[in-house]
Amino acid sequence: MNSLRIPILKIGDVLIASIQIALHDASAVQFKDDLLQKIHDTKARGVIIDLTAIDVVDSFIGRMIADIAAMSGLMGARVVLTGLQPAVAITLVELGLELTGVLTALNLEKGLAVMQRQTDQAEESSDGTG
Repeated sequence: MNSLRIPILKIGDVLIASIQIALHDASAVQFKDDLLQKIHDTKARGVIIDLTAIDVVDSFIGRMIADIAAMSGLMGARVVLTGLQPAVAITLVELGLELTGVLTALNLEKGLAVMQRQTDQAEESSDGTG
């Protein structure tokens, strides 16, 4: 079975992936591989993963979301998860998954604002003015 690829857009130094399909094990692994390769290729400093269309996750997909966030962070990209549905948030917590360093926002628009604030703060602290 050929799994659909999740499009990953680049805006500035931020990658945006809006997951609009139900994630199955194969598509989740493909997404992880694609995203990490794109972070490497583009030297992205931020990743926004929009989960608005996902209303339920199983333990594998929950762990995959946590792993993608951790791996992206290790590659130097800040991660913002947007659009978490209540059932998804409950599952992630019940599975004991810690999304260390991951920011969240209600929707993609707010996620972009959070990412911009993070980028501004990082630039201020690196140029000595903050």
